[in-house]
Amino acid sequence: MAARRISSLVSRSLPPLSRDGKQSCLGRGIYRYGTTAAHEEPIKPPVTVEYDKLLINGQFVDAASGKTFPTLDPRSGEVIAHVAEGDTEDINRAVAAARKAFDEGPWPKMTAYERCRIMLRFADLVEKHNDEIAALETWDNGKVYEQSAHIEIPMLARLFRYYAGWADKIHGLTIRADGPYHVQSLHEPIGVAGQIIPWNFPLLMFAWKVGPALACGNTVVLKTAEQTPLSALLAGLPDGVLNVVSGFGPSAGAALCSHMDVDKLAFTGSTATGKIVLELAAKSNLKPVTLELGGKSPFIVCEDADVDKAVEVAHFALFFNQGQCCCAGSRTFVHEKVYDEFVAKAKERAMKRNVGDPFKTGMEQGPQIDAEQFHKILKYIKYGKECGATLETGGDSFGTKGYYIQPTVFSNVQDDMPIAKDEIFGPVQSVLKFKDNAEVIRRANNSPYGLAAGIFTQDLDTANTLTRALRVGTVWVNCFDTFDAAIPFGGYKMSGIGREKGEYSLKNYLQVKAVVTSLKNPAWL
Repeated sequence: MAARRISSLVSRSLPPLSRDGKQSCLGRGIYRYGTTAAHEEPIKPPVTVEYDKLLINGQFVDAASGKTFPTLDPRSGEVIAHVAEGDTEDINRAVAAARKAFDEGPWPKMTAYERCRIMLRFADLVEKHNDEIAALETWDNGKVYEQSAHIEIPMLARLFRYYAGWADKIHGLTIRADGPYHVQSLHEPIGVAGQIIPWNFPLLMFAWKVGPALACGNTVVLKTAEQTPLSALLAGLPDGVLNVVSGFGPSAGAALCSHMDVDKLAFTGSTATGKIVLELAAKSNLKPVTLELGGKSPFIVCEDADVDKAVEVAHFALFFNQGQCCCAGSRTFVHEKVYDEFVAKAKERAMKRNVGDPFKTGMEQGPQIDAEQFHKILKYIKYGKECGATLETGGDSFGTKGYYIQPTVFSNVQDDMPIAKDEIFGPVQSVLKFKDNAEVIRRANNSPYGLAAGIFTQDLDTANTLTRALRVGTVWVNCFDTFDAAIPFGGYKMSGIGREKGEYSLKNYLQVKAVVTSLKNPAWL
């Protein structure tokens, strides 16, 4: 049985790093936006970390090359630990283990009810170790601990229970044909699934992908994001059923996408990388690919909206998870009649946002994931200033240590500005003005992305008009980021291919086979 892994990696005592990755002796800070930064030591995570290896065929092993790479604490830039750096040879070993487990092992051959029970036990184990897993996720990722512990870990358990419930309800059809034939369709597991998850929601993306794949009877090779390799969960599965390789995209990721013995790929990440994944899949064995990619989601505040409520929901839609969310409401369209009031209150709300150590109670925003993302966001803030948008608040880094950025609000944003077109993936709210529904529909759809949208209105006809007109995969009306295990998620246009979560995701991991049997002298047809 695969080793149980709830937390991983051994921490090392090393000098802190500056934002540029250089050794530094500066103190670490806990901050609240709009107040004087309090220079305190980051709170020590309430978790011990173990395991720094790959999981292949039920065993924790070193990378074939012996290489490791550091994973960093975004609160300070300190090295948490060095993780095994998987590459092509490790992917080959993991795929071989998954293939053997699928072709010869018990997982696809056991009853669906048995798979269901194992997945339910997994969910129970997640709940038992909720606080430990949440602390590990916050330490490695920088997201607020209360978000990890009270939202994401419970959602992970819920998703596994949801797909456990589907395991014994997957079946084909009996089909009538024009002639003396018995026709049935079989829904069969697709085989070895290669899965690549992102750094912004490591645990949730783990559940979105691994849950349906296992429920359908497949085996999995999962590559974690190099920024967040600590929290992949492995518990109580037969050897080879779930293999986890940490490593980098151009090496381990490319090897997984190109592997001739991988039957299906699922990837969540940037649109640019999604194109590479699709190309590698096509050039190898033409394996099917599910992609959940970037977004530049409109959040539309109509003239009849309750402005106070709209400000709060729009604030959440953009700033949740430090703005590092593919479906963030990053284009806030506000009707001209309420625009000035909205901007003033959006500025006020952003200035009240609590920024600081994500382990500190009451924090709303932690650091960005790493130095690269930190500098990218600051670059876009600079673009906003240079292009003529009005900086209402924020606009700079926050504190002297770690990858913290001030909650930033721009008004008078125009559609052709980089902050209105590109996916920033950070705490930068761009507020645009519109006159009527026809205009906002045209402008909202004028994007290569189509992942999600938000609508805030008290008029049902307006809600229905906008909902059907917006070319996106999810529309939230008077709410945002409302997720449920049963609700499908995915995008139009360059935001992806296929859907995850809900019943729809099962189709990603199944093949349909038609079986036609000739009947001799049937009593009926």
